[in-house]
Amino acid sequence: MKIFGIFGDPIEHSLSPAMQNAAFKAMGDEACYHAFRVSEMRLKDALLGAQAMGFAGLNLTVPLKEKALLIGVLQPDPLARAIGAVNTVHFSAQGILGYNTDGWGASLALQESRISVRGRSVLIIGAGGAARAIAYTLKQEGAEILIANRSAQRAEELAAQIGARGYDLCQLKSLAARSDIIINCTSVGMKEGDPRLLQPDALHEGQAVFDIVYNRETELLQDARAAGAVSLDGVMMLVHQGAKALQIWTGRKAPADVMEKAVREALAARRKQKPIGMKEADRDAI
Repeated sequence: MKIFGIFGDPIEHSLSPAMQNAAFKAMGDEACYHAFRVSEMRLKDALLGAQAMGFAGLNLTVPLKEKALLIGVLQPDPLARAIGAVNTVHFSAQGILGYNTDGWGASLALQESRISVRGRSVLIIGAGGAARAIAYTLKQEGAEILIANRSAQRAEELAAQIGARGYDLCQLKSLAARSDIIINCTSVGMKEGDPRLLQPDALHEGQAVFDIVYNRETELLQDARAAGAVSLDGVMMLVHQGAKALQIWTGRKAPADVMEKAVREALAARRKQKPIGMKEADRDAI
């Protein structure tokens, strides 16, 4: 049996095991996928250990995506190197190979919702691993990218790498008002009671608002819908990035419909239980 998994810290929240195990079952593969808590300090040991134990592939989540490029044990493909983050690892005869499928997932999610980015102003909130992948991908697709982040330095560094503009959060309201598409790549909104990134009056009809949070409908999306904007949660980004990872590992097309069903069923079951707190939620630091 082939073994796959996801490394992160925290990791208990992850829906990737439910999603990928459903996919393997539908494809008739003898494979299993598990979640493993791995800190930044132990990532190198964990990757080498997984290789030694015969793992076939891994996903990496927060806070490991950017760290993976710095530890010297994997070979990133040109896209992952350009983005500056790895979320998919393939153990092969050529070594430990690193890829990034986050941008792919976000782009497909937008396309399925008939949201075009070419020639449009896209405000990305956050500068972590997911933000890096989405900003790079949408820039390549012809969007004008604006990046707002709590640390202006991180925003400006990312912006400089992709030919965009970086700002701190003090300018968020004015940036949002003049943006065609707003994408939240932070953890804000993952639990009830989180402060709003944007007040409702910053949003307006004709905009599209994409929140990569997937465990609940965030206040940002509620406000967007009330303002007449198109709203999109993070479920399909999760599905498509996972499907692309599975294709990298197996060379076969992944059953995205099965994966989406597994995610939505897992979410429904989770929502019947206690709300997920910030310590349990997948997040990219602002």
